[in-house]
Amino acid sequence: MSNKLNESMSLAKPDATNMPIKQKIAIAIGFIGLFLLTLAFFNTSFPSKNLFLTLALALLFVGVIIYSRSSYLSKLEGIKNDGVWFKSISSRGFWGWILGIVLTSFYIVLYFYPKYLGLGTNGEENAGLIGFFDPLSKLLSGRPASQWFVYGTLYTVAILVFGYKFILKYRHNRYQQLRTISVMFFQLAFAFLIPEFMYVMNSDLPYYDLKSMWPLNYYIFDEWSVKGFLSSGNIGLAFLIFGIVSIFVVSPILTYKYGKRWYCSWVCGCGGLAETAGDSFRQLSSKKLSAWKIERWLIHTVLVFSVIMTTAMIYTYLGYDKNDFWLTRGLFISLVIGLLTLVFTGVILFKRHELGKDAKYGAIGFFVVIMVLLLMHFTGTTNHVFYIKGSALRSAYGLYIGSIFSGVIGTGFYPILGNRVWCRFGCPMAAILGFQQRLFSKFRITTNGGQCISCGNCSTYCEMGIDVRAYAQKGENIVRSSCVGCGICAAVCPRGVLKLENDSMDGRINPNEILLGNDVDLMDLVNKQ
Repeated sequence: MSNKLNESMSLAKPDATNMPIKQKIAIAIGFIGLFLLTLAFFNTSFPSKNLFLTLALALLFVGVIIYSRSSYLSKLEGIKNDGVWFKSISSRGFWGWILGIVLTSFYIVLYFYPKYLGLGTNGEENAGLIGFFDPLSKLLSGRPASQWFVYGTLYTVAILVFGYKFILKYRHNRYQQLRTISVMFFQLAFAFLIPEFMYVMNSDLPYYDLKSMWPLNYYIFDEWSVKGFLSSGNIGLAFLIFGIVSIFVVSPILTYKYGKRWYCSWVCGCGGLAETAGDSFRQLSSKKLSAWKIERWLIHTVLVFSVIMTTAMIYTYLGYDKNDFWLTRGLFISLVIGLLTLVFTGVILFKRHELGKDAKYGAIGFFVVIMVLLLMHFTGTTNHVFYIKGSALRSAYGLYIGSIFSGVIGTGFYPILGNRVWCRFGCPMAAILGFQQRLFSKFRITTNGGQCISCGNCSTYCEMGIDVRAYAQKGENIVRSSCVGCGICAAVCPRGVLKLENDSMDGRINPNEILLGNDVDLMDLVNKQ
């Protein structure tokens, strides 16, 4: 008889907890659903596509639901992140890398080689995985499936099933439950169902996700898209006007009142997938200073590129004669430069002291963009910008930013770089909303430094790489352009140190001095320095 010697000196249990039989059954059920989808990928001939597609999706739902209920309902309400660094899949272990490779490969095939998924070309019928989804597509819109319909379906299923898991995991926090229900609703209704129903009502109307605005929806102002809206009558014109109003009116007002969280954590599909399916990987986001520096330069570079690309695209299909259309190329360039100048002047006049040396970098960037736009105007020809086709700029942006960055890297790298890679480093919408949030939003995360025990949960599970603990230790408000207001830092804090608030602009940004005690007079004194 031999006894197993445990050599660990850990006071806590060092061994991984054995998985309950119910969770094993749930995983088996889910994998059967994935197996059916895999068989479809290899062009298996099913007796009934309707039946087996329904069965595959239902098994995925049932598997995740059973697993989630077994994982969280058997425990008390509260923080449920124990064991993440002991699991291979959530700590960049072997299974984490395997999952990352599988997801990345799927995105590469989806974006660049859809024929391998069975997409029919030249009048051929769909086969494989795409053909497997034909019955559902025909039910909703009366047309065969495309690779984007398959992707949208799987995307929606992932947000719904893992959203349910997320709700159970954070059932002690009402804020997390409400915002998760919100992203589930917006994905299902506005991103998936409504566009399909819009096609049934008007097949000439361009695909339009009502919750996706420019620059995230970077194709809304393409020539084919604008013509499609204008040729679809009043409804198309209404959608186009709504898209413009969303950019210049709706977004700034909501960001002023609630911060960028109204979109990034309550509405956006990219954020919805990151928060639900990507929740197990949020601790993998780098908190290094070098990562933050790369983030600032990279995300604003993408934003500048998107502004120039969009301006160039619109510029190339406008004319010179105001008798043809009132918005000529000269007037359009003037309006763009005027808007950018107005924003820049306002920031320099009212916020330059808060921004510090960032104001200098912003000034340099502003003049670079203005010079580029002026050069574009004076070197432009009928179809070219800088002697490069406007469509080539649009294609480059769609390929490198819209496809490779947001899809292949942004989602495929969840198990490697964390769940908000795209939102943190590449999303131009996040850059604009973050700029607004930093400068004129009422939103902030307040901290009670006297209660902080420096456990580090807040920093560990911040998906945007913010060192929340450093703010909490000093009792300093957290006002960062990158913060998406997900509230997980507050949800995992065992002492209630952090609180998400929408208050007045006064005293929103605290100094960096360490404050001792809760003396109000001391606070007033320091804030007046």
